[in-house]
Amino acid sequence: MNLLILGATGPTGRHVVDLALRSGDRVTALARRPEALEDLANQVTVVAGDATSHHDVAKAMTGQDVVISALGRSTSVRADDLFTRAATAVIGAAEEVGVSRLVWLSSFGVGDTFRSASAVQKVMYSTFLRNIYANKAVSEKAIRSSGLDWTLVYPTMLTKGPAKGGYRVGERLPMKGNPTISRADVADFMYKAAHSPEWIHRDAVITD
Repeated sequence: MNLLILGATGPTGRHVVDLALRSGDRVTALARRPEALEDLANQVTVVAGDATSHHDVAKAMTGQDVVISALGRSTSVRADDLFTRAATAVIGAAEEVGVSRLVWLSSFGVGDTFRSASAVQKVMYSTFLRNIYANKAVSEKAIRSSGLDWTLVYPTMLTKGPAKGGYRVGERLPMKGNPTISRADVADFMYKAAHSPEWIHRDAVITD
């Protein structure tokens, strides 16, 4: 399969890249810092560009089967409109070049998933994560109303730990306290979802 990965230089995106390469897929990465993928120079097609640019995304998306977005703001609590601008670019580019499948990384607590959050989670989501979550919610409304075959992935608090492989995933999951999930396990689910129709037009909440 031909995969375009957005956010490939980030911690979750890099896990997706590694999984795809081990499985024999052809990987293209759109990156503002192509040098961050120099160690994969002979294995990945790296396109220099910005995921919020329609032109750059369309260029990288040409010839792809699936787009996987693992875009994030690292440790920042400000969205700076990253997710809304990226969603606009991806939706427009997908329509232009004829790609329909999109797996999009979000965060648990965004949009309707907030209602299922624990009291502890709700405090975090409505205070210091409020700006990022609001921008993600707007971006996802655009994705839902597009003609794309989308899957929206909602992990709980992300960790840097190794993949456990025994995570829980469902459209709605009960929450207690502030559960976690490793980025490696999230990448595993996103990669599998990209290769299956099971999660098309569905939300996927994922946690340990």
